[in-house]
Amino acid sequence: MIVMSAVRHAAAGTAAVLLVLPAPSAVASPVPSAAAATSTSAFMSSATGTPRTASAGIPSSLRSGDTARREPTPPVRRPVDRARLDRKGTQVQPLPDAPAVPSPSALSWVVADVSTGEVLAARNAHRKLPPASTLKALFALTALPGHEPSEQHTVADAELTGIGDGSSLVGVKEGYTYKVSDLWNGVFLSSGNDAVHVLAAMNGGWESMSRRMQEKARSLGALDTHVVSPDGYDAPGQVSSAYDLAVFGRAGLQDPAFTRYCSTAYADFPAGSWSYGIANTNRLLTGADGVARYPGLIGIKNGYTSNAGNTLISAARRGDRTLVVSVMNPQGGGGLAVYEEARELLDWGFAAADRVRPVGSLLPEQPKPAATAETRPVSVARADRPAGPEGRAPRAGAEAVAVAAPAEAPAQGTESSGASAGLPLGLVGSACAAALLLWGRRRRAARRAD
Repeated sequence: MIVMSAVRHAAAGTAAVLLVLPAPSAVASPVPSAAAATSTSAFMSSATGTPRTASAGIPSSLRSGDTARREPTPPVRRPVDRARLDRKGTQVQPLPDAPAVPSPSALSWVVADVSTGEVLAARNAHRKLPPASTLKALFALTALPGHEPSEQHTVADAELTGIGDGSSLVGVKEGYTYKVSDLWNGVFLSSGNDAVHVLAAMNGGWESMSRRMQEKARSLGALDTHVVSPDGYDAPGQVSSAYDLAVFGRAGLQDPAFTRYCSTAYADFPAGSWSYGIANTNRLLTGADGVARYPGLIGIKNGYTSNAGNTLISAARRGDRTLVVSVMNPQGGGGLAVYEEARELLDWGFAAADRVRPVGSLLPEQPKPAATAETRPVSVARADRPAGPEGRAPRAGAEAVAVAAPAEAPAQGTESSGASAGLPLGLVGSACAAALLLWGRRRRAARRAD
């Protein structure tokens, strides 16, 4: 009777313990949890570069219908052979229905898409030639951020020294006070070397500006340009290229202030108590001297010296496409030929934009990524094999990482380890011991009561 009562107590205690404790699984399941699946899905999407939606990793049964849309995929850069632009002559890769590329007389020219930076066609793109005042585009890229347009500056006599003979001038006078925006109108509209000298003095001086312009050109990937005189005045060794000029034009259009100045056709320039009108010397913008205005022209910069001939950077917008064209030193047609040749190239570019493969890019070449911990090979020390060749430790500098070998998961359908299998027996033994102890205490209490 006593033994049977103890057994009943033990059985009851065991049942109670087993009911409140979760039964351990004896089978290793290969199916990951929902959280793990979501985490893995997110990692794979990030690692492979696949666009993810806001519902990535969420089971379809939990989504509100099937209306989740992917984020827009950014435009993919088409592969281009950058070395192609190093070749002499005209470079173009037309598709079957492309219009014939023009044959301007310019020594060098480039047609490119401003949005993508793709060069649609070019001739002697990297030929180094004197840039004349088109170099003022690089000057503006470098100096524009230095001062607010409304800032006022009184010109000192020293700031107007060193201006080359025969330079184009807007009429800046020493002792007069000008807004910075007035000086920039003088640079872009009248190609005033006097305004360039004053702005250069306000930004560290002539030599400092030359160095900064050189650094700016390199940062944009314009490697043909050598700056000697920031205003573009002829100087020994000063050169650029049609490619670099197109790079400067494209970069300038990313700056609203640059775009505003280069597209201004007319402005008033102060002269003390009065002002006078100035007109942009870019005939494609103003329609002056019998050159018809180009529809959608944004402007940018023209130039001329006896050494450089006529040079021009022009940009125009048609629909949702903007093109930039650079033309250097036409060999025929007179002084206005640079505008007509730019017009011809712009017309061709808009007609051929989707009918040619790019022959190059205005975007700077991306440097190769340095090796990182994720990309460098590592030497893994495992307990079941030597750390290095012939059992030696990994050599110094090899970024060796000692990694503990993970316990191998049991195959699907196999039993788990003995420790897991013995867990229910231990619980039963503990429950029986507890039940016998409880029964003994109750017997002693009953005897005392008797």
